[in-house]
Amino acid sequence: MIANHLEFRQATDDPADLATLVGLYDGAARWMRESGIDQWKPGEKSEDHFRLRIKEGEVWIAYAQGEVAGAYELWWEDEPAWGEQPPVAGYVHRLMTARSAPAGTGRALLTHAEQRVAAQGRALCRLDCVSSNPRLRTYYERAGYTVVGEQPFKEGAGGSKYGVTLMELRLS
Repeated sequence: MIANHLEFRQATDDPADLATLVGLYDGAARWMRESGIDQWKPGEKSEDHFRLRIKEGEVWIAYAQGEVAGAYELWWEDEPAWGEQPPVAGYVHRLMTARSAPAGTGRALLTHAEQRVAAQGRALCRLDCVSSNPRLRTYYERAGYTVVGEQPFKEGAGGSKYGVTLMELRLS
């Protein structure tokens, strides 16, 4: 099974969707910890977080042969990382894959997000990644994203501050 056969559905605030998103996040966070990546923490994102993201933007869930393969958030502005910007971009957050997902699922999620951004008439797909995670930066660079800046003091949950690398892809 290859990831180009994913089916996508926009998430709703239905309890089953919210539980799926929390489960994906926690699974990805556990994998990061086991892999020595200090970024996400299990339990850090609740159903309330995803309910808000669904209300203020888009959240998409991907399926491979009926099984949840991954999800991502798509925001239409991101002042904490990018500052005030004209409406020229969409912002990808929380790209998550299930450990059992087919190879290429992450890239398929990104492609879907890029298509959603382009469908809204926006020329750029943007994201940020924690500056202390060079593997993730390399992953996005291989997907065509370029570094366009740094935000050394992005504010996270509970008022924590951390550095992020700002990356973007010009859509054709």
